Amino acid sequence: MIHGAFCGGWVFDHWRVLFEERGYFVHAPDLRFHGAGKRPPLALGTTSVLDYAADLEADFDAFDVPPILIGHSMGGLLAQMLAARRPVAALVLLAPSAPWGVLPSTPFEIASAQALYLAGDFWARTLKPQAWIALANALDMLPDGEREDVFSRFVPESGRATFEIMHWPLDLARATQIDARRVTAPILCLTGGRDRVNPPGTVRRVAQRYRGRVVYRELPSHSHWLIGEPGWEVIAQETLAWLDGIGAEETANT
Repeated sequence: MIHGAFCGGWVFDHWRVLFEERGYFVHAPDLRFHGAGKRPPLALGTTSVLDYAADLEADFDAFDVPPILIGHSMGGLLAQMLAARRPVAALVLLAPSAPWGVLPSTPFEIASAQALYLAGDFWARTLKPQAWIALANALDMLPDGEREDVFSRFVPESGRATFEIMHWPLDLARATQIDARRVTAPILCLTGGRDRVNPPGTVRRVAQRYRGRVVYRELPSHSHWLIGEPGWEVIAQETLAWLDGIGAEETANT
C-alpha cells in the first residue's frame, strides 16, 4: 500500500486491519524521508519520484509472489510506474496522480500548478504542508476535528517530485513517463466525484490508457481522501471483493 504526497504509511492503518483480517500480508512503507517525527534532510527537496519508485522496487525482492499494489494519489502514480517495471498481481489506483502526458482536465489543476511558482524555485526545495490547502481540498469530507487530527500527521514533501508530477511538460527527464503497454495486470481505478486534486476527468484519462484491463468507477459522494473519509470502509470492502473476483478468474483459467 503506497501513500501519497505529504503523508506516510499510516494513512492505510484502517485498510491494513481489514486486509490482514482477510489473510493478506500488508506492507505499507513510508516513502524516503517521510518518517513521522523526523525533520527531513535538505535532500528531500531534490528527491525524485524515480527515487521513491526505486526504493519501492527494492522491496519486491522480499516477496515470494508478485504483489498487489494499492496506491493513493501520488502513490497511485508510483504503483503504475512499478507495474511497468515488475510483474504485479493487480493494481488498485485510488484517486491516482496522472503520469507524464496526461493533460489536466480542470482550471483548478492548472491554477494549482502555477501557484507553486509563488514559492520561487520550488523544484529544489522541501515543501511544507499547508493547512488551508489540505483542509479545503484533500481532507474536505472529513468531520471537523478529525480533519485537523489527520492534517497534524502530514509531513514535508519533495519539491522536485511535485514538479515532476504537476509540471511534467517541463520535465526533460520525463520522470513520470509510463509505457502503458508494459502494465499488464488487472486494474481497479477509483475516483471521487468531488475530488479537485485529481478530478474525475483527469483520472478517467489515466484509466483510458489501460483499456481492456481496467475497471473504472467514479464515486459521486467522495472527494480525494478515499482512504479515510466517511464511507472508506465500503471502498475497502469493494476493493477486497474485486480482488476476490480477480482470484476467481485466475483459478477458473488454470
